[in-house]
Amino acid sequence: MTSVPEDRSPAAREGDRDAAVQRVQEAYTDGLLTHEEMDERLHQVLSAKTGQDIEVALASLPVPDPGRSATIAAATGRIKRTGAWRVPRKLKVNSEFGRVRLDLSRAIWEYPELDLELNLGTGSAKIRVPRDAVVELEGLTTALKDSPYQPPSRSTGTGPRIRVTGVIGFGKVKIRHARR
Repeated sequence: MTSVPEDRSPAAREGDRDAAVQRVQEAYTDGLLTHEEMDERLHQVLSAKTGQDIEVALASLPVPDPGRSATIAAATGRIKRTGAWRVPRKLKVNSEFGRVRLDLSRAIWEYPELDLELNLGTGSAKIRVPRDAVVELEGLTTALKDSPYQPPSRSTGTGPRIRVTGVIGFGKVKIRHARR
């Protein structure tokens, strides 16, 4: 007796479906799809039963750029970045016993967001951000006490979005906005 092979493709998840809808809409906006093609692909995505069905709908569309990532690490000593340096989309900073100084105020921003992961042992970090940057510290865990951060009262919040995550052992993080 021969058995029929089962479809083992996982069911389509809502998050995958939402991301696929966004990719189809961006492709239409970029002129890669006609209105009819967009409608057809949106219908395929929204009626997809499996993840494979979603992949078929996105087959010829360009894959979105997740952004550049970089890691800066030092066991001891200082980590310092100032002036006009290129800020990647994701930056991971590891330092066991040293100090970290990041000046993002004059940096070259290739992406509107930065995911900054700090992993510090006993060192401290001083971070200077652009005047109108939006800083989020919800993902940062500290062993001693919370790092005080107060956004400037006159900030428009139209600058880059900086999400700071990671673990700080016995050091602290100080974030200052540039004055100009």
